[in-house]
Amino acid sequence: MGLSDNLKGVILAVASSAFIGSSFILKKKGLKRGGASGIRAGVGGYTYLLEPLWWAGMITMIMGEIANFVAYIYAPAVLVTPLGALSIIVSACLAHFLLNERIQKMGIVGCVSCIVGSVVIVIHAPQEHTPSSVQDIWTLATQPAFLVYVVATLSAVLALVLHFEPHYGQTNILVYLGICSLMGSLTVVSIKAIGIAIKLTLDGMSQIAYPQTWFFLTVAVICVITQLIYLNKALDTFNATLVSPVYYVMFTTFTIIASVIMFKDWSGQNAGSIASEICGFITVLSGTIILHVTREQEPPPPPVGTVTWFINGDSLKSPEEEHLITHHRLDEYYEP
Repeated sequence: MGLSDNLKGVILAVASSAFIGSSFILKKKGLKRGGASGIRAGVGGYTYLLEPLWWAGMITMIMGEIANFVAYIYAPAVLVTPLGALSIIVSACLAHFLLNERIQKMGIVGCVSCIVGSVVIVIHAPQEHTPSSVQDIWTLATQPAFLVYVVATLSAVLALVLHFEPHYGQTNILVYLGICSLMGSLTVVSIKAIGIAIKLTLDGMSQIAYPQTWFFLTVAVICVITQLIYLNKALDTFNATLVSPVYYVMFTTFTIIASVIMFKDWSGQNAGSIASEICGFITVLSGTIILHVTREQEPPPPPVGTVTWFINGDSLKSPEEEHLITHHRLDEYYEP
C-alpha cells in the first residue's frame, strides 16, 4: 500500500522545516561576518555575498524550499504551511548552541506547543483537490474574492516599502517581515499553481504551452526575490530567535488566508474538522509567541562609523557594565 498524497506532503514539509530552520542560523552567521568586514545588510550592504557561510545557508534554504515546493503539490496549503513551525524549533535550538541566543525553559513549552498544534492540524487536514488544468487554476486566481486579496496585499506592500521602511524599518520588525509575509502568500499560491502544472505535465497532460503557467512562474520569481531581500534585512537587524517565529506567524496566517480564498481548501469539510484545524493553528501560534516573549534580547549594532573594543572576553555588555574604547569618525568633529 503506497503513501497517501497528504502523508507525502507531510514528510516533505518536515524535511523542508529542518533545512529552512538550519538555513536561518547559517545565514545569520554569514551576515554577522559580512557586517564585521563591511557594510551591514540592514543598511544596504552586500558584503555578506562574499561569506561562504551565507551561501551555505542559501543552499540549505533552497533545498528546503524545493522540498516545500513539492509538498504543496501533494497536500493543501492549510496542511503544509503550519508545519513550518518545526523550522522555528530547529532554528531556536541551533541558535541556542551556535549563536548564544539562549532558549529559556518557557521556550521549550513553546516548542512543545508547536509540535502539538502541528499534529492536530495533520490529523484534521483536508484532502488535496488537484485541478485538471492550469486554466482551472487561472479561473480560481481570477475570481473576485481572490483579486480583492491581491489588490489589498500589493497596496499594503507598497505602503510598507515606500512609507514605513524608511522611518521604522530599523526599529520595528513588522515592517520587513510584513513585506516578506504578504509577498510570501502570493509566492505560495503561485508555486502551488506551478507545481500542479508540472505534475499534470508529468502525467502526460502538458501545461507548458499555456501562458498562465509562465505568468505564475514570473509572479513566483518576483515574490521570492522580494522575500529574500527583506528577510536578509530582518535577519541582519533583529535577533534570529525573534525573526523566525514572527515571520512564521505572519507568513502562515497570510498564506492560509490566500489559499482558502483561492483554492477553497476547506470546501467539503465539516465544521468540526475546520474548528480543529483552527485550534491546532492557534496552538502553534501560541507556541511561537511563547518563544518570542522568552527570547534573549540582542544588543543593537553600533552606529555606522563607530568601532568598539571589548577589553575582556566576557559576553556582550552595555557601556555601563564594561570598560570600552570607542572610536568615532573624525568628520563628526571636524568639517573639511
